[in-house]
Amino acid sequence: MGDASDGTIAHTGDRAGPVPPHLPAGTAVLPAGRGAARPEPQRSPYRSMPDADRSALWRRRLHEAEAGLTRYLVSRGDEVQLADWFALQAEIFADLPDPATAPATEWQRVFFRGQALMERFLVARYGEQVLAEWARSNAEVHREVEPDLGRGAADPIHRIARQAELYGSDYEFDDEQPPSADRAVLTITHCAIWDYREKARRSGVRLTLASPCTYCTEALSANIRAKGFRPAHRLRSGPTGHGCHWEAARPEPATTTDDEPRES
Repeated sequence: MGDASDGTIAHTGDRAGPVPPHLPAGTAVLPAGRGAARPEPQRSPYRSMPDADRSALWRRRLHEAEAGLTRYLVSRGDEVQLADWFALQAEIFADLPDPATAPATEWQRVFFRGQALMERFLVARYGEQVLAEWARSNAEVHREVEPDLGRGAADPIHRIARQAELYGSDYEFDDEQPPSADRAVLTITHCAIWDYREKARRSGVRLTLASPCTYCTEALSANIRAKGFRPAHRLRSGPTGHGCHWEAARPEPATTTDDEPRES
């Protein structure tokens, strides 16, 4: 879930409120929750996520992205300009908040900045097409650092729900088929990332990607695969705005026909 502008993440919007004056132009900090009516708790269970948990998830996402980028650069086997790479890392981890006292909004600010810097670094050197490769590299880190809670396919779908909550998006689980070990479904009925992008665009911020879905769908799909499940998604738009429908399912066992292997 990310998109880069001229050096800072392009997530600003009416739902996020005004940008605090101490932040660079174009960087938005989202509130932990919005005052508008929310869906029922059983459909959106993370509305009351504690601030400490929000901070921890922003930090984990930053770690996945930065460690994934390090891994990706090593995997390319070409020479990286180390001075540029060290300078980028210094910018990513500059002025880190106090993990004991800082609110989640401060860790959100650091994540947005880091995501923007890393996107710009990659696109400038290798082109937009490498973002999918970066997403897959990040997912290998995600495989190791995201806990397995024993819920099977529900685990990666709950991670998507928690990320949606960080952005203030509207989302819901399928009431008719709650998340299970074999299959889990989540619908983001209103993706708040589009709100931040649109306000940034109106403010004159140059966006790197035409759509936030370009990177986000690659990243979420890769995370689901990394946890051993088959991803499927469908983009949607309508009266509630832009959104998406996600599914994680246990892969079907491979079968053979006439001694010919077939991938599931």
